[in-house]
Amino acid sequence: MSMTWIVVPGLAEAPEEFGQVVELLPDEDLRVIDPWRTPITSDVDALRAAACVPPGVPVGLIGHSIGGLAVLRWALTRPGEVSRLVLVDSSLPSETGWQPFHRGQRGDQATRSVVRFLGQVGVPQLVGTTVRRLSVRLGSTSNRDPLSGATAKERYGGQDSWLRFWDELAGSWPLAAEVAELLARPIDNIPPTTLLVATGGMTRFTAKSWLTGQQKLAATLNASLEVLPDSEHLVQLDRPDAIAAAVRK
Repeated sequence: MSMTWIVVPGLAEAPEEFGQVVELLPDEDLRVIDPWRTPITSDVDALRAAACVPPGVPVGLIGHSIGGLAVLRWALTRPGEVSRLVLVDSSLPSETGWQPFHRGQRGDQATRSVVRFLGQVGVPQLVGTTVRRLSVRLGSTSNRDPLSGATAKERYGGQDSWLRFWDELAGSWPLAAEVAELLARPIDNIPPTTLLVATGGMTRFTAKSWLTGQQKLAATLNASLEVLPDSEHLVQLDRPDAIAAAVRK
């Protein structure tokens, strides 16, 4: 019987983006969490429930971007539950944000006010789809967006969509700090881990420092690392085959 894999997407991503990964692994039980229903930064029990996996059942975890922080926390706090770990261009534990913009601080309050106002006057409805298309164009080398126009408009053009994105981003900073604290302790049991790191396209301008941070994380986790020079951050669109290969490994 194949292992159940749970995919935790990144900020402002849709489960449809991992459709090709699912297609490449027809013999695997692959379940993609929908961030529009369950926030990426939710606790472990909420993520497991969102994937409809009973408590205590061992799983493999795939985390992209800030989803990488979420699955890292899962593996580090409940190592007996995680059999394999794949981090796909994961956010780093050092990405803890700027203190004035942490939740409850003045920067956070100001940002929420602005984003809420933009939603009320209809800005996301007007440009949400365009922002989605632009993010795919800038975030991938393939520029293949699996979302239909209607789905993109519904999700990225909703009145509260941009506030949802800010909530996830702000929530990722304390999550990063928590993971950093966990990594600073002795790690008794970490499952076999693979890191996929994108260095292509626009990311090549910061590839050196990004790769250095990923190599440090890989060394801490005693993980294998694969560099993807032909992919930008949206690896699930550019190199779904690399994710599938990491699962099969």
